[in-house]
Amino acid sequence: MVGQEKVYTVLRELGIEFDYVEHPEAPTIEIAKKYWTNLDSTHCKNLFFRNHKGNRHYLVVFDCDHDLAIHDLEKMLKQGKLSFASEARMEKYLGLRSGSVSPFGLVNDEEHHVYVFLDKNLLKAKKLSFHPNDNRASLAIKLDDFIRYMDWVGNGYEWIELY
Repeated sequence: MVGQEKVYTVLRELGIEFDYVEHPEAPTIEIAKKYWTNLDSTHCKNLFFRNHKGNRHYLVVFDCDHDLAIHDLEKMLKQGKLSFASEARMEKYLGLRSGSVSPFGLVNDEEHHVYVFLDKNLLKAKKLSFHPNDNRASLAIKLDDFIRYMDWVGNGYEWIELY
């Protein structure tokens, strides 16, 4: 299977089942949508930000069919001025490269540096899908299993209303 082995190891240890789809490289939502036709889930957009000082990092997760303006997001999150984190920061904190960002990258954040904001609307989903830290595959897991994973990984997170 395509993806970081660490993701699959954690899912196995937690007893989390998943649906798996392997596909050509899909670094954007627009490209990935072409390959998700057989993956029955709410597909998520995952954005990785840093604050103005660069000492705090945030992962924002929401339904891929919605867009968020960064200035509106700054007001909602109340974390000050935000900018997209560089690929070097993605590698340092999540062990990922651009186009592969997902909450599964938190398995690489051993110091729990990244704080996660999850859109409350995702709580209505039966399953959520993400890349397994490689944009050549997608996984869908049940919402309850995703929450268990988030609790296990240990990073701070909260559910907020983004739209």
